[in-house]
Amino acid sequence: MVSGMTQTGDGCAGGIDPTRPSIARVYDAILGGKDNYAADRVLRDELAEVAPTPGALAKDNRAFLQRVTRYLAGTVGIEQFLDCGSGLPTLENTHEVAQRVNADAIVVYVDNDPTAIVHGRALLVENDRTHFVAADITDPERLLRDRAVARGLDWSQPIGLFLFSTLHHISDQHRPRELMARYIDALPSGSYVALSHFCRPEDAEAFELAGEIERAYLGAMGTGWFRSREEIGGYFGGLDVLEPGLVPVAKWWPDGPGEPLNAFRRLLVGGVARKS
Repeated sequence: MVSGMTQTGDGCAGGIDPTRPSIARVYDAILGGKDNYAADRVLRDELAEVAPTPGALAKDNRAFLQRVTRYLAGTVGIEQFLDCGSGLPTLENTHEVAQRVNADAIVVYVDNDPTAIVHGRALLVENDRTHFVAADITDPERLLRDRAVARGLDWSQPIGLFLFSTLHHISDQHRPRELMARYIDALPSGSYVALSHFCRPEDAEAFELAGEIERAYLGAMGTGWFRSREEIGGYFGGLDVLEPGLVPVAKWWPDGPGEPLNAFRRLLVGGVARKS
């Protein structure tokens, strides 16, 4: 699934408003998907004017999710995952990667975008070890009480908590660091937290580019904040961050030889941490 916090439309059937861009659908448009509307493609094209290859970050994020999932399901042996802000289904979703390593792995997806809900619920038909919860991640108490989350996962065993390209769509008003602390407190020992987030690097070129892209997101959708590496690192709440730390997602244990990253590809950072 394309990860990201979601935005719903108002006053339309099913909550879907094709005249307003949706985070989930914009990601879909950037990745070349078909589950999007003209408003979503307009924002995609506006982003392309600022950064000529907007799909590069989305693809880096997808590859990061896949590497993290393979590592946790394979090397670490995590058998259950809670993917928050999962977005629209695309190729190589969390459950596909995890269950290729371990057929018994359980994955619970969470999103509140109406389009994502329609497509996400279709996963229930095709896979009885994959579940979808329509919920808002800014209400952790309610989300964690949901039957599919509370009973679908074994909270006495380690869980992989994913928030890929999700937290940068949560405003400071919702206190994302405190939200993360509530999720982390609920996790059993031995669990892992993986996240990616728009970053505002300190070098002048990347800093200016981050500001331009942030203005495009905020102008169209009212979300999409670029935060400092220090702020983002704080979302791990003191957990043990694995090597290589909080880095551009393309640099987190890449599958092939490393390559220099331009300013644009340095704008999305991610990491993985373990709860002792």
